[in-house]
Amino acid sequence: MRAVWKGAVTFGLVNVPVKLYSATEDHDVSLHQVHDADGGRIRYQRVCEIDGKVVEYKNIDKAYDDGERTVIITDEDLKSLPAERSREIEVVEFVPTEQVDPIMFDKSYYLEPDSASNKAYVLLRRTLESTDKTAIVRMALRQKTRLAALRVYGDVLMVQTLLWSDEVREAKFPSLDEPVKISDKELDLSKQLVESLVSDFEPDQFVDEYQAELRTLIAAKLEQGDAVDTAATFGEQPEEEEGGEVIDLMEALRQSIASKRGGSDAAKGGGGTKGGGGGKAASGSSGASGASKSSGGSKASAASKTGSSRSKAAASTGDGAKKKAPAAKKKAAS
Repeated sequence: MRAVWKGAVTFGLVNVPVKLYSATEDHDVSLHQVHDADGGRIRYQRVCEIDGKVVEYKNIDKAYDDGERTVIITDEDLKSLPAERSREIEVVEFVPTEQVDPIMFDKSYYLEPDSASNKAYVLLRRTLESTDKTAIVRMALRQKTRLAALRVYGDVLMVQTLLWSDEVREAKFPSLDEPVKISDKELDLSKQLVESLVSDFEPDQFVDEYQAELRTLIAAKLEQGDAVDTAATFGEQPEEEEGGEVIDLMEALRQSIASKRGGSDAAKGGGGTKGGGGGKAASGSSGASGASKSSGGSKASAASKTGSSRSKAAASTGDGAKKKAPAAKKKAAS
């Protein structure tokens, strides 16, 4: 990893030199744009609207326009701002961890000690652990003053930048002001459904199905050319047309609970996995070809489609809280 920032965490007279690293990365398939007629790569150019010439990036400045006047802001102007020159992560206060709502979190960064001795770093980490507190800090990063939460992640200190309070929208929907009557029986059945889905969260059991399917499609096109049979590649079955049936909530809950109980018994007998058959194979290091090889559960999924539309609706209600393998989409490209 490459450090994106260097500075120090400061609280009181304590100074902890650190390096900052991005804690997350994007693994999405990278696609570019082409001309549909001949496949030519689409290129964008920065053109000056006054002289019509293409301008190199090094010759581009920023500007603010208030509608009447334009003020040009150069890189030197931005670097001269006091906040931008600051290399400190200043601790403003320590708060109970549960008071920081996850909706405020923006981006996560790891902090690495950047001194001959990491004693001050370890002391701060253990202090946060023993007090169950999160430090609210202020810092300048990438031409912005940022509020952030400094907390412990395993054996590492982590900074998670926070949104400003005015950046979080108010959740106000008129439909939620309408009175709704929930019976005790409905609530009890809903709780039973929740209990049937209770488990420990294991992130590696879940995969990005869209990216897995995209890699499968790419592998099929590389092997077969543009004339790819989508149905054969993904094992798709024609969907039955369904009317606008009104679903009875109580019946949907009952059938959802029954289907989960049946699924649990089958899993115990057959040793099923959380992420659905072939889920891990789709996300393996083999990339596109690895995703195309993932199979398992396609026959069962196809068979399940022959059930009634009411059963489908009930099953979708019960399984919404947990990710499952998509129906019959993991058959490998021939």
